[in-house]
Amino acid sequence: MEYNTMINYLKAVLENIPAAWLKLTTHRLDIYNEKLAKTQFLEQFEVLFEEKNAEVTALSELSTAYDYIRLGHPLSCVLEWGIAKMHHLAPANVISFSSQTIAILAILRENLLTHQNTQILYTGELSAAFDAEVLREVYGYQFELRRVVEGAEIGAFAGSTIFVSQQDAITTIELNPNVDFYVNVHPADRQTGSSLGSILLVNGEANERYISAIQHVRRRETIAMTPANCVVALQSLIIQAPFEQQEMEVERNKKLVLDSIATITGTDTVALLGSSGLSIQYAIMMGLIHDAFEQHPGKAIKIIVPPNCYGGTNDQARRVAACIGPVEVVDLPVDGDHDMVQSIELVLAKIAQEDAVPYIIAEIPTNPRVEVPDLLELKAVLRAARQTASGEIAVDPVFILDQTFCPNVHFLGEGEILSTVRTISYASGSKFPSGGLCTAGYCVGNEKTISLMEKIAQHLQLCDNEATNLQVEILAKQLPSMTQRIKGAYQNTRAFVNFIQETLPAAKINFVSEELANQGFTPSVFSLDLPTKGNTPEEKEAYKRALNHKLINLMITEIPEESKYCVSYGQLKGCYWTIPATSTQGTTKEGDKDYIARVALSPDMDLERHKKVFLDFVEGI
Repeated sequence: MEYNTMINYLKAVLENIPAAWLKLTTHRLDIYNEKLAKTQFLEQFEVLFEEKNAEVTALSELSTAYDYIRLGHPLSCVLEWGIAKMHHLAPANVISFSSQTIAILAILRENLLTHQNTQILYTGELSAAFDAEVLREVYGYQFELRRVVEGAEIGAFAGSTIFVSQQDAITTIELNPNVDFYVNVHPADRQTGSSLGSILLVNGEANERYISAIQHVRRRETIAMTPANCVVALQSLIIQAPFEQQEMEVERNKKLVLDSIATITGTDTVALLGSSGLSIQYAIMMGLIHDAFEQHPGKAIKIIVPPNCYGGTNDQARRVAACIGPVEVVDLPVDGDHDMVQSIELVLAKIAQEDAVPYIIAEIPTNPRVEVPDLLELKAVLRAARQTASGEIAVDPVFILDQTFCPNVHFLGEGEILSTVRTISYASGSKFPSGGLCTAGYCVGNEKTISLMEKIAQHLQLCDNEATNLQVEILAKQLPSMTQRIKGAYQNTRAFVNFIQETLPAAKINFVSEELANQGFTPSVFSLDLPTKGNTPEEKEAYKRALNHKLINLMITEIPEESKYCVSYGQLKGCYWTIPATSTQGTTKEGDKDYIARVALSPDMDLERHKKVFLDFVEGI
């Protein structure tokens, strides 16, 4: 009876899905409590379930499940809730992935760090992406791998037992106490070539300690099952029948996307498409480490990262270093009083002396200070030949450029500023490329990185982190208009910045100069350091932080249809506000956080209305 009640309720929910559940990639921070991510949403969802209330207005008012849709979202939570109910598990014990393989990798990672044995049992065939040799030699994961027949008896094991099976529908399975983790893989559809991903069931109270670590892998190295695929999975769950996926022009869409990226970046090399910006970044990192193992065996690998950069980049680099012995993270100060070029020179000189392999990750413009280094000096410092302590030629760096703020600037093509330096550029697709309609990201290299890009592609496939067919279809529609949208958004941003400078001259604004804009750097994001007062540094800081919230709350209250408390940018409409220290820099060290307001404008918004509300804010200070 309870099962039928749940099924009927899920049917009603699918009939009334709020549009935002399917179409948005980031959600409102004003109704989000990070410490209660997923649990708060599901507690409220359970109340609606008990009341048999599936009205679209009630569903729309539920608290934000996760700040980023790649980590999780309302539909992934609902799917996991439904599967948990079927198996009499807590919803936290069910975790969905867009990837077929990373659920396994997440468990292997935790067992590597805790020195726990792992056996992987599987029926049928493992995903072709699962490369056991590379996982052992590059990632450092240790495990036994054994194929078993369906229904075979599974005995006790001194460690973790992962049972992997392929399913073409969401069905109930009988949980075996000797299996710690079930990974149900949903194989590629024969017509579309698209897989829904996989669903992980954590079995047994003793294994619940893994849940947080597995969720962190989903947050930093991959994405949750996408909203569209969650709908397909929920439909399968409801009718207990195989998945039915929408037909798409896969090859045509991919060609359109790759052609657009080539035009936008001014490159002739082939781009790679990932399920998110961090999925791409993880493939870049692991591909480069793999290359270093082969080309420079025995040498230390240094990942050079700005300490105050986007938290996902910073955290991911440190997570990789925690797992792989020869890898170490080196801080690269780039903002404010620190010059990127000088910092790179100091760091590379030291690494050359140590005869290590240097990989640099940096954003241009920087985030959140929106600064651009002298590009000729940057080129010179990256190209400079260095020597090791023994007088040998040092390994030249690879420059990994996060170009999300300004993806239209040409860095890599023939004759461009970084064409002669080993450089790989990447961008988050949830920003300008898709206008906030999907999370897919991409990367492209110059001619000097072709062999590196092959390694990156290998790891993108191993993690099954390539963009889904629907993501590619969305990019195919959105990328052709990206350059024009960037131009319109910049014009609005420049006008708003000029207005703020006139009405609140005491505020410090971080934005590109007119000179840089004329060179092609036209971001639509600026940061705002509001004026403060107080008798001590602590009082001044507290006043400024309170003022940040006052401004954001006024904007989202007065212009709720356009202004949103949200971490993203590059959106199609409206204006997004956030405080990096409490959102994008969530895992950054406290001393490196930026307690300032970051504002992102779009080409389609009521700029005059925003000016009016900001003027009201100034008059109220």
